[in-house]
Amino acid sequence: MARQRVLTGITTTGTPHLGNYVGAIRPAIAASRDSSIDSFFFMADYHALIKCQDPALVRQSSKEIAATWLALGLDTEQALFYRQSDIPEIPELTWVLCCNAAKGLMNRAHAYKAAVQANEEAGEDPDFGITMGLFSYPVLMAADILMFNAHKIPVGRDQIQHVEMARDIAQRFNHNFAEVFTPPEAVVDDSVAVLRGLDGRKMSKSYNNTIPLFAGEKALRKSINKIKTNLLEPGEPKDPDDSTVFQVWAAFASADETARMRAEFENGIAWGEAKKQLFELVNAELSPARERYQQLLDDPAHVEAVLQRGAERAREYSVPLMQRVREAVGIAPMR
Repeated sequence: MARQRVLTGITTTGTPHLGNYVGAIRPAIAASRDSSIDSFFFMADYHALIKCQDPALVRQSSKEIAATWLALGLDTEQALFYRQSDIPEIPELTWVLCCNAAKGLMNRAHAYKAAVQANEEAGEDPDFGITMGLFSYPVLMAADILMFNAHKIPVGRDQIQHVEMARDIAQRFNHNFAEVFTPPEAVVDDSVAVLRGLDGRKMSKSYNNTIPLFAGEKALRKSINKIKTNLLEPGEPKDPDDSTVFQVWAAFASADETARMRAEFENGIAWGEAKKQLFELVNAELSPARERYQQLLDDPAHVEAVLQRGAERAREYSVPLMQRVREAVGIAPMR
């Protein structure tokens, strides 16, 4: 049986936080150790340009994200790890797919619709500040996926629509030209926690409520102390299911430790004590990788060499696939 090919993209904006780690990085690295799966991981730096016009930030974020995955133990001999912009066939395929993607399909993309709606509510022109990058983002995502004919795409619920669009574009191309693409399938793992941030909302860079993944011990302790709690005193029973402190605890602790903390909450543990124990738990899991992360940031040449090797391996797939696409659409040497 052919191995399942699983592809994951990581956008290079911002600094990775605990929510990224628990929700995406940790499960993806665990899955990449499964020898029955072909794992593809890429840094989506072209995607970053849609929402970030600060070159220094894109550069810094790319460095931090590559160092994060390597520090946390991604095996780049087994999994394929590359930077999107190192694969020139991806933008080329994006154009071909643009010529096969219905504009009506793009009009229905959630991110675009949300931007239009925000403009209308603010009394602006519906397309105010909307670039073609934002509008055609799902086509670039389709090219990322179809370039490697990935079967499964692990995503959050907000990205299911984009994988379905990639599927639609693949089927349309196959119907119009030749059976070149594998229609992909979105995979949502509901057992993976969506961490809450400091203010109790979903942990997200856009809410500015994140706990940076590799903050030093002092900064990590400070962040955990900032997690919003209610005014219940020590000794008063606390509801673990309503608590961000408990939710983060459960994402890092074993089943036994989670059960013990649940009992502590019901017995009225003080918030200060709960946060102290949470800091110790999270710090113990992250501190070996934190040290390795720092070493990698100090050695960008090593990180670059890993990415270049990944690009060479990735192009062993992308070059022949693009050749087939060109043949299928009629762009080929004269014979």
